Amino acid sequence: MVAELKHEISQNAYIKLVLHALKHKTTAVNGVLLGRVNPQNESVVEIIDSVPLFHSNLALLPPLEIALIMIEEHYGSKGLGIVGYFHANERFDDAELGIVAKNIGDHICRYFPQAAVFLLDNKKLEALPKGKDQSPVMQLYIRDASKNWKLAGPDGGSRLVIKEPAANVVLSDYISSEKWQDVVDFDDHLDDIKMDWLNPELFK
Repeated sequence: MVAELKHEISQNAYIKLVLHALKHKTTAVNGVLLGRVNPQNESVVEIIDSVPLFHSNLALLPPLEIALIMIEEHYGSKGLGIVGYFHANERFDDAELGIVAKNIGDHICRYFPQAAVFLLDNKKLEALPKGKDQSPVMQLYIRDASKNWKLAGPDGGSRLVIKEPAANVVLSDYISSEKWQDVVDFDDHLDDIKMDWLNPELFK
């Protein structure tokens, strides 16, 4: 029997994506996940970094293609590739994975079949300051045998984990200090090339 795939995301990769969504609360946003299959355990996908992509016109292909080429070139030299996709819907109460997210997820799957799509869970994010939940404020979607995107079942919580258990505490601190204002995405970079989409100063 093949072991079920588990996705383990680093604290910084996780927080960067959530802060990006908070910066653009009234629009849909997206991003990509960078990582690799764990060399010691092929049933674990390690997500080591993330890149915030866009906060407008998410479905436009030319900017997306430019972004993916630049991201693959930069991270390929570090032995990492695009292993998944992150999406936050425009409306707070929208918990559905839309066509744009599915299409980009399908594209990534062509090159990395174990890819996952993470959808921001606004209700969990809203409850974050009030609770002590260590689980990610995201829902995990994976492709089934028919190549349809499905929400990971009741065990989804064990199949998407944050590497550092205190990540939500750190995230809450960043939210209260409005750290989200510092996040740069590809839209920002295309408007002003001096804006660095790698966000090298974000966690310093």
